Amino acid sequence: MSVHPESDGGVPVTQPTGANLGAPAQTPPSPDKGMFGIMGTGDVSGFGGLVRRRPTTADSPRPFGGYFDEVYDALEEAYPGFSDAIEKVVVDRGELTLHIVPERIAEVCQIMRDDEALRFELCSSVSGVDYLGSDSRRLHVAYHLTSMTYRRRVRLEVAVAADGSLPSVTSVYPTADWQERETYDMFGVVFTGHPNLTRILMPDDWEGFPQRKDYPLGGVPVEYKGAEIPPPDQRRVYQ
Repeated sequence: MSVHPESDGGVPVTQPTGANLGAPAQTPPSPDKGMFGIMGTGDVSGFGGLVRRRPTTADSPRPFGGYFDEVYDALEEAYPGFSDAIEKVVVDRGELTLHIVPERIAEVCQIMRDDEALRFELCSSVSGVDYLGSDSRRLHVAYHLTSMTYRRRVRLEVAVAADGSLPSVTSVYPTADWQERETYDMFGVVFTGHPNLTRILMPDDWEGFPQRKDYPLGGVPVEYKGAEIPPPDQRRVYQ
């Protein structure tokens, strides 16, 4: 940004960087600054209607409600290392999330699958989340488990640092094979013990992890009905 003192009324004029270079006007990126002067909401659309919701960090009090208490009690009874493996329990929007110490995730999954009172036979999803700037262990991995016996669902969640790793659960849930590969490919989470931890969406020689929040937007220009649309990181920022 540059400031020109020779403006009308003695008020300095701020000019976006790049305005005199024949390129779209650019300003330093800010996750809290949207178009048309919107500040602090996380809404970059310019309308100011979206408010960024910080992740819940506190334990939910008991009783949790529904079958959640039964799942919690059954896991506590079946798993001797329960107190050392469970970081916290969060009930939000009608869903139960057990936050697990990363080194214990495979052990917990084994109990969740095999115990007669739990019987979570299916791991339907393994996905990643990047909490850049709000958690020192910024990369979270979420496991969605389903009990077809009891018709129940539960989420397991672990958190690791940007260069962290955790055990693979493919020996317990074979369906996690490609899902762990995708989480590694997009977020860079290393799953130790995975039978073939290679990229699955990006080329093998790709640098970086595209779904991390500090990954550059990049892109290529697109021609649409005679107009050329620049890549995201070169588009004009409206103030």
